[in-house]
Amino acid sequence: MNVIGFLFLLITSVAILRLPRSWAPLPLLMAACYITFAQVLMVGPFHFTIVRVLVLLGVLRALARRERLPGGLNRLDWVMIMWGTWEVFASVFHRPFGDALVLRLGIAYNTLGIYFLMRMFCQGTKDIVQIIQIIAFLLVPVAMEMANEKGTGRNLFAMLGGISEVVEVRDGKLRAAGPFGHAILAGTVGAMCIPLMIGVWRQNRVTAVIGLVAASTMVISSTSSGPLMSVMFGLLGLGIWRWRHLTGRMRIAAVIGYILLDLVMKDPAYFLFSRIDLTGSSTGWHRVELIRSASRHLNEWWFAGTDYTRHWMINGLPSMPSHCDITNHYLAYGVSGGLPLMILFICALWVAFSNVGQYLELRAEAPFPERFLVWSVGANLFAHTITCFSVSYFDQSIVFLCVTLGILGSLPATAAAAAEEESDSEGSPDAFQDERDVKSSKAV
Repeated sequence: MNVIGFLFLLITSVAILRLPRSWAPLPLLMAACYITFAQVLMVGPFHFTIVRVLVLLGVLRALARRERLPGGLNRLDWVMIMWGTWEVFASVFHRPFGDALVLRLGIAYNTLGIYFLMRMFCQGTKDIVQIIQIIAFLLVPVAMEMANEKGTGRNLFAMLGGISEVVEVRDGKLRAAGPFGHAILAGTVGAMCIPLMIGVWRQNRVTAVIGLVAASTMVISSTSSGPLMSVMFGLLGLGIWRWRHLTGRMRIAAVIGYILLDLVMKDPAYFLFSRIDLTGSSTGWHRVELIRSASRHLNEWWFAGTDYTRHWMINGLPSMPSHCDITNHYLAYGVSGGLPLMILFICALWVAFSNVGQYLELRAEAPFPERFLVWSVGANLFAHTITCFSVSYFDQSIVFLCVTLGILGSLPATAAAAAEEESDSEGSPDAFQDERDVKSSKAV
């Protein structure tokens, strides 16, 4: 860790310990936006990145202040705990065991730590708005630096280590990466934030505009097809708001449509993604061929993952001679912990989506800005869900996915608290129960 990293760690450490709860996500998000993963503290075999140190301090803060998860443990919390447990347990089936255990402990620590801290910090829709506003302003310097990269071909974040100063060029086009490990991840972070900025449009238009400009600049500067597709899916998720009462039928129609395409196409239906190239330099074929190859070698990794995937694809990674380039977040979990880990992750996404639906059902009479805000976070997760087929979050970009899951994990307690406040203001302590009873009778 260099001097810049140490000073940053010192400032953010004090901040996460001293800031009020509503501002506590700021240090974590700053670390995700401004510091590369090369800034680490070595403690024996463990690599403590700045994000990991802040997670530890966040836990100590919670213990010292007796901060608790609002509403106690809920369904999504338990799914995440089971996911983390299997991630660590799967290390028994990998060699060398010590290295595998350290790696998987780190993955589980990062994901669960960020998720549960966000669950604790986010206790209402005001907190959701606050988090999005923080992200909007934090993205501005990143966007400015990436635009500079695009123009000069030099990455200023290289002074922090772990990334190249020379910007990658593909087909004659500069691909800015900012502090992230790859240009696609940098663009993806920007793309995922666009639905969130639209979601706070009614609450704060200035913040929304600033965030939209910054996020869009990151997408454009990355010069990658993946982030552009992520923007399209995020906007699609927002556009479904008008027909949100038909989402169940849409899911059924999507499954039927996929099956029909699979029947009439020579290749599997997912090979349609290989034909999408929005920048003229897409590698869509690699991503769809990876899925087909992984399915052909299912017997090698289905239970607890595998330590060797190099034979899955023609090309590999010089830095990882035992593996091909796993550009799929679902398959990355499959390689790490088999189908159980992949399925648990998918279950977490499913429960998070259901939290959005249940919130909107319980808060059907809430003001439009509040309901659309929650929907926008769901649209953000929808974009993540699709993007996971073509991207593996291997650096600090995973923070943004965990933040989204943490926000959605807080929705059951948020809905209950909002309804309780309304019942108290109306002088009826049983108003929330009455509301649920009315909705249940309508459903029947």
